[in-house]
Amino acid sequence: MRGLKYLAGYSESVTSKVERLIADNKLGSVLLAKYPTPHQVRTDRALYDFTVAIKNEFLRKSQPLSKVSYDPKISVMNHALGLHAFVSRVQGAKLTAKHEIKIAALFKLAPIEFLRMIVVHELAHLKEKEHNKAFYQLCEYMEPDYHQLEFDTRLYLTHLDSHGPLYQAP
Repeated sequence: MRGLKYLAGYSESVTSKVERLIADNKLGSVLLAKYPTPHQVRTDRALYDFTVAIKNEFLRKSQPLSKVSYDPKISVMNHALGLHAFVSRVQGAKLTAKHEIKIAALFKLAPIEFLRMIVVHELAHLKEKEHNKAFYQLCEYMEPDYHQLEFDTRLYLTHLDSHGPLYQAP
């Protein structure tokens, strides 16, 4: 089924269950039962505060974030839910580094758990650049349900593709 592009690496048994939920028009109700309401972190300032709070709880000694924002140009189609940018600039004799995190704008209207999972993922890049074992251990340290939330986010994206938004815009 073309609508399962977000579940490409999963087993046939998992994808067939999801296909059945889509065919029976039940994927949305399954997601709503687990995640009944969208979050209220709608502005870039609120997103920055949300992200810095998580960073300060788990990564106090890491470099500061210069910017956190929603970005409507991030394409989920290119497998990006968020981006961590490390920008180095030469200013006179000094080399300055800035860390920026951008989150796909479609997550303005999503469950708080999905937003947290994406933020945790991008924050983990402050310490681990590659998606290796240490990276995922850090993600699980910051969010113990990281892998389940990642899967549920994939289900949410599948629902968006097949049936449109799960929540109504305020």
